[in-house]
Amino acid sequence: MKTLIKSFGILTLILITSMADAQDAKEIIKKSDEKARGETSVSEMNMTIQRPGWSRTVGIKSWSLGTGYFMILITSPAKEEGQAFLKIGNEMWNWIPSIERLVKIPPSMMLQSWMGSDFTNDDLVKQSSIVEDYTHKLLGKETVRGKECYRIELIPKEDAAVVWGKVIVWITTDGYDQWKVEFYDEDNELVSEQNASDLKKMGDRTIPTKMEMLLTNKPGNKTIIEITMSDFNTPIEKSFFSQQNMKKLRK
Repeated sequence: MKTLIKSFGILTLILITSMADAQDAKEIIKKSDEKARGETSVSEMNMTIQRPGWSRTVGIKSWSLGTGYFMILITSPAKEEGQAFLKIGNEMWNWIPSIERLVKIPPSMMLQSWMGSDFTNDDLVKQSSIVEDYTHKLLGKETVRGKECYRIELIPKEDAAVVWGKVIVWITTDGYDQWKVEFYDEDNELVSEQNASDLKKMGDRTIPTKMEMLLTNKPGNKTIIEITMSDFNTPIEKSFFSQQNMKKLRK
């Protein structure tokens, strides 16, 4: 009887500890996500696509409202200037001014390369929610490029419209910044790795302003996003995020 009680106590302790770790991990992810996006955000950035033998840079301006509304405008080069991307809920569209065509991007295309870069459509418009679409497990702490980080495993929920089989994220303990992210496919194979750096004051907070994305199966390929301006929590009306407006946006 004593052995049974002892075993039950150990099992209960394990369950309580696991629940606490899950709650702690989700809270860390939530704080990091809220810091990165704010209630609203307006940002300007340059995306440089590097390939063996060539590179090109794309100018970007973006707007977001919560987790359900996102707009991107291409500001350069001239050939692609005016092209826009809109996300409302789980739906995404692309406006191509050169042919005056609005294209709906289906869920099956969310893993496709965005503008020829190493980022996917999902990466750029944050289609999936790292807070609600995954279960979270705190794996411990680890130092990455001089920063102590929480190492957290994200496994997609069964009913979530998520493109990844697993995500592992390293979040700094002193600022809740996503310092490193690994993306895995459904076969648990590492697909890509994102690294953040260059902490700078942007608006009312300090955030990483440089993100590098590397694909594991394409050595020598790299995409770098450098944020030049970000402002947070400035009111943006939902009506801004419309198909009509995406055709009118100017840099």
